[in-house]
Amino acid sequence: MYIVIFITASNKKEADKIASALIEKKLAACVNIVEKIESVFWWQAKVDRSNEMLMVVKSKKSKFNKILKLVKSLHSYQVPEIIALPIVAGEKSYLSWIDDSVGK
Repeated sequence: MYIVIFITASNKKEADKIASALIEKKLAACVNIVEKIESVFWWQAKVDRSNEMLMVVKSKKSKFNKILKLVKSLHSYQVPEIIALPIVAGEKSYLSWIDDSVGK
């Protein structure tokens, strides 16, 4: 099963470090970094706001546990956002490219 994972990061440097590690270790086929998002969330019993980076990671479900472990080891947040959504359909050659990039 193919997945898209959303990961937020505190800044561009952190996002670049995580994205590079995911690609170099063949845990992700592609990581898009979306700069300058504003997040509004509950933290320590109050509403908080933060400017963040959003990583959109394309991979496979079989890689998720390794992705989770790697991201947590590199991330500055106490509770990082690392959530996976299934890809329910996709262009055949793109999905094959994910297989080629991260292994079947």
